[in-house]
Amino acid sequence: HPILLQILSSLPDGPKALVVNYQKEAVMEATRGFYLTYREQPELNGTGGGLLSARSFLERQDCDQVIVTMGDVPFVKEATYRSLVKGLSDNSLMVLGFRPESKKQYGVMKIEGPRVCKIIEWKYWREYPQDKQQAFQVCNSGIYAGKREDLLRYLLVLASRPHKVQKEINGKLREVKEYFITDIVEYMHNDGLPVGFVISENEDEVMGVDDLPALIKAQEIFKERTLS
Repeated sequence: HPILLQILSSLPDGPKALVVNYQKEAVMEATRGFYLTYREQPELNGTGGGLLSARSFLERQDCDQVIVTMGDVPFVKEATYRSLVKGLSDNSLMVLGFRPESKKQYGVMKIEGPRVCKIIEWKYWREYPQDKQQAFQVCNSGIYAGKREDLLRYLLVLASRPHKVQKEINGKLREVKEYFITDIVEYMHNDGLPVGFVISENEDEVMGVDDLPALIKAQEIFKERTLS
């Protein structure tokens, strides 16, 4: 049972696009019963690069709200997605947060009252003084909901501000432009658009299945839920 099918089954009704790259033919074959629109991300250039690949799909929709999720998070409930969408009545963007046992490796949310000001990646906040690190309580799951028109407007901003990084590709070092959805949070906040959040009920709900230990854990969780 492919993880993607679990994710697609948990999403609320509405038109859906799936951004593909690695083994795209196999992914498209496995998901063909869901009547999806497929958009290819030509190179792996960040989460924002994936969303930019779906921009033409978003432009053609007439819905007011958009959910952005990932292909390796099988346990997010439909009710959780709906709570993100509900938050758009007061916000331009919503972020799904969680409180992990250990914050290491995760991006953290800088929160003021009901608003998210920015998301700070682990490689940056790990250098912060201990007291500042302890102030961060909520981590970013990488799952969002946004008002479609606001999101499209800020995709233009995102496209104009790439992160230029050096990467070794086929043995050669070359400059790659990368884009990250987390930047949109800060851009919107700085422009006065409200960014809100909801917190997942537990860490397992938002776990990413991206290596063998995580897959084994996910299988155990799935088995428990099936038996209970």
